Amino acid sequence: MAKFSFSDISDAFLWVSSAMYGMNSAMLHKDTGKIFYHSEMGDIDEIIEDDDPIWEQFIYVPHKNDLDLGKELVFEFVNKHLPQKYDLVWNIFRSGGAYGRYKTLLDQNGLLQTWYDYENNRTEHEIRKWCQRNKIELEEEPEEG
Repeated sequence: MAKFSFSDISDAFLWVSSAMYGMNSAMLHKDTGKIFYHSEMGDIDEIIEDDDPIWEQFIYVPHKNDLDLGKELVFEFVNKHLPQKYDLVWNIFRSGGAYGRYKTLLDQNGLLQTWYDYENNRTEHEIRKWCQRNKIELEEEPEEG
């Protein structure tokens, strides 16, 4: 079984999560360590035939919504850091363009960087938990410094 770098899995996760649910996908091949990408919107398409014997060795990379890193994370953060604005944030997320307005609100309250740090830490934590649940081995990466 191949090992994957966390950064490669993180990049695949960001790819999948960068579009609406189901529009982008990425699959890890656990034996070779290769990641295949597909998009319903464009030219990126690394097709594996359904009858290919390696098909059963693939695992789909989750979308952020699969790991409760979408609106769930927003409201978790608001409950913790800005509870007095919970109703306002709820109304923001009732229509399009919500994340832009949400980030403007955070910026006005001096919490934008706190949000980014919170989101990044939780995302890394949840991706690592997903890897562990799916028996995906991560190779050690040198620490930045």
